[in-house]
Amino acid sequence: MTFDYDTYLSPFTWRYGSDEMRQVWSEIHKRRLWRKLWVALAETQAEFGLVQPEQVEDLRQHGIDVDMRRALEIEAEIHHDLMAELKTFAEQAPLGGSILHLGATSVDIEDNADVLRIRQALELVLEKLHKLLLRFAEQVETWAETPLMAFTHIQPAEPSTLGYRLAQYAQDLLMDWESVCRVLGDLRGKGFKGAVGTSASYAELLGIERLAQFEESLSERLGLSFFLVTTQVYPRKQDYLLTSALAGLGGSLYKFAFDLRILQSPPIGELSEPFGKKQVGSSAMPFKRNPINAEKIDSLARALAQLPRLAWDNAAHSLLERTLDDSANRRSLLPEAFLITDELLQVASRLVDGLQVNEVAMAHNLAVYGPFAATERLLMALGKAGADRQAMHERLREHAMQAWGAIQAGQAGLLIENLAHDPEITRYLSPEDVHSLMNASHHLGDAAQRAQKLAESIRSTLGARAA
Repeated sequence: MTFDYDTYLSPFTWRYGSDEMRQVWSEIHKRRLWRKLWVALAETQAEFGLVQPEQVEDLRQHGIDVDMRRALEIEAEIHHDLMAELKTFAEQAPLGGSILHLGATSVDIEDNADVLRIRQALELVLEKLHKLLLRFAEQVETWAETPLMAFTHIQPAEPSTLGYRLAQYAQDLLMDWESVCRVLGDLRGKGFKGAVGTSASYAELLGIERLAQFEESLSERLGLSFFLVTTQVYPRKQDYLLTSALAGLGGSLYKFAFDLRILQSPPIGELSEPFGKKQVGSSAMPFKRNPINAEKIDSLARALAQLPRLAWDNAAHSLLERTLDDSANRRSLLPEAFLITDELLQVASRLVDGLQVNEVAMAHNLAVYGPFAATERLLMALGKAGADRQAMHERLREHAMQAWGAIQAGQAGLLIENLAHDPEITRYLSPEDVHSLMNASHHLGDAAQRAQKLAESIRSTLGARAA
């Protein structure tokens, strides 16, 4: 069996995800983990006097000697991939092969190997999320005090700062960090409990009184906690919680990328993703600078969002002590969940690292739309000066609607001047006070301070786990 560009290849085989993540989910790595589990089982059985040390040593000597050609040849005859690998391993280890898989069922090997792979993959995710969060923290600190126009309903609203806007994405990602850490900390394998989870086969070998000690020894040897209760498989609810955490992370990156796509649109033009000197935006329109990386994040994150539903079905439909209707889809469910997440983090890191900030556009948008937001500031000052709040609200609304209509017609906004010369307003405030209050860049509340605190929280949280 050969794979090249003359046959279908998954985009995750080469286009999306890192080589490190692909290696975790490779066929060779999976089979080496199977062998690691078989060796660990034999080592533990040797402790309990069931097999001979020289048999275990024979297995150790061939623990990484995966022979895919031979295994696939056997599988073509017996139609069972794990048994084919087991037979291949046994052929290679003439002394130890005869005691391989003693007392085990297939899923004692497969499920524990899956959890070992999940753990490795989660560590890669956290490593990349760690770097992304730190880069966000740097950007938040850099732009904490830089004012811009904030939008609600995709309409100009009130001023904020770029650092505070970036802090919103970073805060979501920090919650995702905590969620992924929680999933990793709670991760458990099936253990070695046999065909329906009762450990009956191992009880025949060891006696019931030694089962707990036997499984505890295996847990320590593998560095892996086991579920107390299982069926033939570990609870598929674990896959649901896992994919939900990854999809949650994808959702946070989706929002960041979607907002970036909106802000890159020339009518706003405040932020954009990096664009290479030789990069082509369109085959038809040479001028195009499409946000292809942000669009890729949204495309892949949309696919990731569907996977918890599949994992939910696998958990809910795992009837009685086990059905096999989850097996085929889990071959792609788990790898693709991680490879999508991996690609999302890689692309997002490039976007944050190379984020293009157009301060001229931000200042322009603030100058055009900021005065409308500053009417709230003026309203507060008028109220403090003794004016009727309701009457002033209506007065300001009339001026704002008139000025907005002028802007819509392409005319210069005269809102500030009109307000500064309105006698109903200047009864309470001088024209100079009106001009000062209508400077929207001062109507920022404590956005800068909150952004800085969020950056500090990121560093503190990440540092605590590292310690």
